[in-house]
Amino acid sequence: MRLLFTVYTPKQIHSIKPATNNLSIIEPWRCGGSSMEFPPNLLPDEASPEWLNKGDNAWQLMAATVVGLQSIPGLVILYGSLVKKTWAINSAFMAFYAFAAVLLCWVAWGFRMSFGEKMLFFLGKPGVALDQEFLLGKAFLGLFPTATMVFFQGVFAAITLILIAGALLGRMNILAWMLFVPLWVTFSYTVTAFSIWSPEGWLAKLGVIDFSGGYVIHLSAGVAGYTAAYWVGPRCEKERERFPSNNMIVGLAGAGLLWMGWSGFNGGGPFVVSTVASLAVLNTHVCAAASIMVWVLLDTLYFGKPTVFGAIQGMITGLVCITPAAGVVQGWAAILMGLISGSVPWYTMMILHNKVPFLKQIDDPMAVFHTHAVAGALGGILTGLFAVPKLCRLFYMVPDWEKYIGLAYGLQNGATGAGLRQMGIQIGAIVFVIIFNFVTTSLICLLVGVLVPLRLHTDALQMGDKAMHGEEAFALNNADNAMFENLNHNNVYDTQDFSFFRDPKPLTQLQMV
Repeated sequence: MRLLFTVYTPKQIHSIKPATNNLSIIEPWRCGGSSMEFPPNLLPDEASPEWLNKGDNAWQLMAATVVGLQSIPGLVILYGSLVKKTWAINSAFMAFYAFAAVLLCWVAWGFRMSFGEKMLFFLGKPGVALDQEFLLGKAFLGLFPTATMVFFQGVFAAITLILIAGALLGRMNILAWMLFVPLWVTFSYTVTAFSIWSPEGWLAKLGVIDFSGGYVIHLSAGVAGYTAAYWVGPRCEKERERFPSNNMIVGLAGAGLLWMGWSGFNGGGPFVVSTVASLAVLNTHVCAAASIMVWVLLDTLYFGKPTVFGAIQGMITGLVCITPAAGVVQGWAAILMGLISGSVPWYTMMILHNKVPFLKQIDDPMAVFHTHAVAGALGGILTGLFAVPKLCRLFYMVPDWEKYIGLAYGLQNGATGAGLRQMGIQIGAIVFVIIFNFVTTSLICLLVGVLVPLRLHTDALQMGDKAMHGEEAFALNNADNAMFENLNHNNVYDTQDFSFFRDPKPLTQLQMV
């Protein structure tokens, strides 16, 4: 079958009257001897304006959805599974609550503070993002509605707070967390997002390269999480020494959602279905795979055996490291970044952390500092080294190639000054994000601490979920509860011994089955 299409001007399109008796809906309009016919779904109308690219809009909505799935259920499952069973509900709930709270703050004032009209050189004017006239208009970037952009950026803001929660599991007062979330997204996240991602942001104008959130999300979350962990204080000593996962297999399922969801995380960065988006997705997974291999190898060489927890950490460091560079580096550079992100954070987490007293003092259950702050900063620096000028032009759509050029290519092409400038901007942005998040997070923690205690009292720490929520993640049913008392710990096999009191007689074979 041969399909013919006619090229129309917008004015001619709106004057078209559809036919009713054949597949052709319009009379052909000839231009230069060519004849083309538009299918009905390509004709603009009130719901599909001329500027709307349906393919881009569909991909952006899908990318936003899979990023949301990274948080719920991805990180909800991961946190709820990797902690001790008495903290499973609280850990999962912290993530679940943060997602909901951030989205409400985002549409109420956060989006416009991050991407709206410039108020200060680092911040936009607060305003709601709920009016249909605003939401149905064209987004500030991309060929899709503002509503799509609001949702896409909203799930990024939400996952940032959830990542911060990873450093606070097992001891933070849930009321303090409920206050911390809206304050942090308002006074910290919006400033970083506007500075780096908004076209009017001061770091964006300087030319910082942050493809999809290595600075705005991961470096910010790592620094903020570690700072908050300092102010909240550590878990009880017993749980710092031994905090076993309650279900590592389910934890792997959560990690898998996080990994695959990164296709939308980085693939949605260009705001368009393009070759750059495809490259970003491939580079993302290649880097993560390389990082996992290195982390597992180092675990095996140093500890004598590979661990699932280590593999998950290696996955995260690889994904974080490639995020600022995903669509602007070559595939070989992505692999090299994976090798570095699987080794440097491993060293800081496994070796350096135990040698530096200050690092050892701060309790970070999910190692957010190493997997996000260290890996995010590492990714920003490596982006400044490996960014390809051509790929940067395709991503940023700018003719001035000297504004976005990795140092390696600057040295190769005789543009050393431009390469050094780019590296300086990358490092300068890292310093800004670290200092700003340290200061704002500290101030927010001090403010929240005046209103409610940041850390649970000792008795509540022993009870965990029961004290915080009055619920248990792995509760036995009432009949089984009545059968057991005097729970004893078997130190030899690290198991629990139960004493029967309801029926002192031995169980029959049928009862055992």
